[in-house]
Amino acid sequence: MPSTARTYRIATIPGDGVGREVVDAGRAVLDAAARVSGEDFALEWTELPWGSDHYGRTGRMMPADGLQTLEGFDAIYFGAVGWPGVPDHVSLWGLRLAICQGFDQWANVRPVVFHPGVTSPLRKADSADLDWVVVRENSEGEYAGLGGRNFSAREGGEVAVQSSLFTETGCERIMRFSFELARTRDRKKVASVTKSNAQQYGMVLWDDVFRRVAADYPDVETESVLVDAMAARFVLAPESLSVVVASNLNADILSDLGSALAGSLGIAASANLNPERRYPSMFEPVHGSAPDIAGRGVANPIGAVASGAMMLDHLGHPEVADAVRAAIDATTAAGVLTADLGGSATTEDVTSALVAALREPAVAR
Repeated sequence: MPSTARTYRIATIPGDGVGREVVDAGRAVLDAAARVSGEDFALEWTELPWGSDHYGRTGRMMPADGLQTLEGFDAIYFGAVGWPGVPDHVSLWGLRLAICQGFDQWANVRPVVFHPGVTSPLRKADSADLDWVVVRENSEGEYAGLGGRNFSAREGGEVAVQSSLFTETGCERIMRFSFELARTRDRKKVASVTKSNAQQYGMVLWDDVFRRVAADYPDVETESVLVDAMAARFVLAPESLSVVVASNLNADILSDLGSALAGSLGIAASANLNPERRYPSMFEPVHGSAPDIAGRGVANPIGAVASGAMMLDHLGHPEVADAVRAAIDATTAAGVLTADLGGSATTEDVTSALVAALREPAVAR
């Protein structure tokens, strides 16, 4: 490799369960993509052994100076978090959300992609060209972490308060991000999702900000939809979707529904972006740690690989990212599918097929 080649420093956090398996697969595919691309760059991986095992040893999901450690990297490649014996709220808030909020990764982008050879439960997937993306406000909303529990000494009388937080700044920046994304797509449309008929303060603010921001994008079609109606739309009229922007909780739920409709959570990718690039962004598959299949070598690596493609986009190598996505399509079209997609391929089988597909000139260029 020429001495002028750019080397990107990537922190890998495999985390728990199948996280290690899919991160290892993703690294193999991304390294192969860099080698065959003809572009002068390389990925330098530094693995950080944080997660539930670390919690068992230290009482923390990551070290107290974990954010300072991560700050010097160009990006973060994350696996999964969660393991029996560690409460889910402890594992999530102690690692993934600590990074997202600590680095102000306020834009969570989750594409819904229908791959060839993957059976969707949607009948329309057989006849319509379905492709949309969910943009999730990733810094506040229902996951702001405000509230507490009290009166535990009362027998049967403990009280828990969980407060959502919506700010004009938080709403506006995720909406402008969504409109700019819509301008890059074939269908220039943004659908805003709330439950403002029932949540009359925070989500009415969201609606007000959306109307104001939309006025600056007259070239982009808009609509506002209640979250329950949007859930139905995902199933009944998915061809009407392009960019869907929603609050932290609503987008989390809707994006999982979208991935299930595309065939499996195992193929779902995501990016946690700090668009200002003041801090590193983090890329991770949407699926969880799957303790029931961990260590068996059957986890689907496609979500992690597709998340790696989003990382390549972020690092400034969109053509290489497109080659990775083309390799995914070639692999699924060839019927190399893990059990969650109705196949019998192992994680290693899919990884090998992806690497082989990248060597094909039609995919690598």
